[in-house]
Amino acid sequence: MKLTKILAATAVVAFMISAMPGDEVISKDNDTTIVNTTSLSKGVRGFKGATPVKIYIKKNKVVKIEALRNRETPAYLNMAKTLLAKYEGKTVKKAASMDVDGVSGATYTSKALKKNVKLGLDYYKSHK
Repeated sequence: MKLTKILAATAVVAFMISAMPGDEVISKDNDTTIVNTTSLSKGVRGFKGATPVKIYIKKNKVVKIEALRNRETPAYLNMAKTLLAKYEGKTVKKAASMDVDGVSGATYTSKALKKNVKLGLDYYKSHK
């Protein structure tokens, strides 16, 4: 009787785990890992709101980073996005420890993008 209850409980737990959604932060595309900071950085705000990014990582190096949909003013976002290229080609460890200068005139957006990159890279390092 006890064994039946344990097996039933185990089956319920296994079913619930299998029904849970996968990790929304990390995905794979062939040999590239993609880190999406949308759910990681809900508290990180630019001038007009959230500024999530996608970080593409291949062989433990940052291949590219792109800004995702946000509400920042396009002109300021375009200025701030230039800092994202500074991470490209760096190892994940190096990129996560970089202190990239923000873009004058787009300070809030720059800070938010840098914080998103750091959160995404730290998450990747702890989940690879």
